[in-house]
Amino acid sequence: MSKIVDAVTVVMICRGRLLMVLRQGFLAAFPGYQAFPGGKVDAEDSEGATPPAHWGAHEPRLLRALIRELREELDLDLLALAAKTHIRALGVALTPPHQPRRFNTYFFQVELDEEPALKVDAHELQAAVWRTPQQWLELRERGEALLAVPTIAVVQALAQNLKPENVPGLDFRDRPPQELPMLDNVPGLRIMPVRSNTLPPAEHTNCFLLGDAQSHRVLVDPSPGDAAEFEKLCAMVERHGIHEVFLTHHHPDHHERSADLARRFAVPIGMSEDTQQRIQARCGQDYFANLAVHHYREGDVLCRWRGEAVRVLAVPGHDEGQLALMPDNRAWCIVGDLIQGIGTVVISKPEGDMAKYYASLQRLIDLDPKIIVPSHGIAMGSTYRLRDTLHHRQLREQQVLSLWNAGHEIDAMLPLIYKDVDPRLLPLARRNIESHLHKLREEGVLARS
Repeated sequence: MSKIVDAVTVVMICRGRLLMVLRQGFLAAFPGYQAFPGGKVDAEDSEGATPPAHWGAHEPRLLRALIRELREELDLDLLALAAKTHIRALGVALTPPHQPRRFNTYFFQVELDEEPALKVDAHELQAAVWRTPQQWLELRERGEALLAVPTIAVVQALAQNLKPENVPGLDFRDRPPQELPMLDNVPGLRIMPVRSNTLPPAEHTNCFLLGDAQSHRVLVDPSPGDAAEFEKLCAMVERHGIHEVFLTHHHPDHHERSADLARRFAVPIGMSEDTQQRIQARCGQDYFANLAVHHYREGDVLCRWRGEAVRVLAVPGHDEGQLALMPDNRAWCIVGDLIQGIGTVVISKPEGDMAKYYASLQRLIDLDPKIIVPSHGIAMGSTYRLRDTLHHRQLREQQVLSLWNAGHEIDAMLPLIYKDVDPRLLPLARRNIESHLHKLREEGVLARS
């Protein structure tokens, strides 16, 4: 079970406007998200000066953490403004158990008479901007602002009342019960983390529900790992309704039990032709029996999002038949396993090709969607993780080349390159090295063996 860490966040209001900060894309937690300032409660916050009495009977350690975080992130001395500052608790949000990093976050509303001068810490933040709550919601509706679910709940409450008595849905335990979590960080792009038979450290594969209301609705990558999870997913589908199942690629943690689900709801199933061939080669020719199978290619329209056509993009490399999905306005892109929010992508023959993987990463970097949504882990703002992954692979390739030229065989490279990798994953790490060497031979950098 993940350790739960206490945190604080500051909902700062001044003259009807709400302060939000844009988090750096390289951060491990909520990269590229619009958020409230704040962070973890440290041990040092247990001791120190007593906060002003008129701030209320809040835990002193939480207020000290709040003061410290504002100083570190925004160069703001809240104590210097104490006489004209009012603080009230909005509630507490606990991160749901399906997330690998869990926080017990205390939300405080801070009311100011004047907007203070701010200086963002570039190690954590890109910008700090004041807008009305309604303006923030409008940005989110257009897919131009990525917010965590508790943040959305707060902004929605503030749009109704700048001094809300409570925030509906702030904590996941107070939301209407559902068989599976459903995240709507991007309106109209609903994400259900489904427990699947995937590679550690990941435990879930994101299943997506796409399609505007009263139009073609598609369930992407349903892959429940057991019968109980299958029934939970079917209950969610029953509630929302679908017209089609779509598979991004052929790996089992993206299609397990998908054909059974399509048969239960009497809908067709779509994928690339390559994906169908590989699934049938592995699972049997009757895997899609009694189903209509649609083959999708580059540029095909799958459905619509906010009126925009959601098109299919061919992104081979991790898997030859892998398809990504992106609306024409490039508000977001479901990238499958091109990157992972949890763990590392494996490039392995016969379906994997390192040169094609490089090209697919570069293609999406050039397309520059505002939000990247991987199949494992949370949505991410900007293409930073794509760029970082490509850069990391290029550095790894140089490392493999140097070790090979120094006379190291693959088995000798493994402990040098993958020092801290889970031993269960070393066979997969070996395949990545093999793929780098194959690419170098194909390009003529190394002699063919």
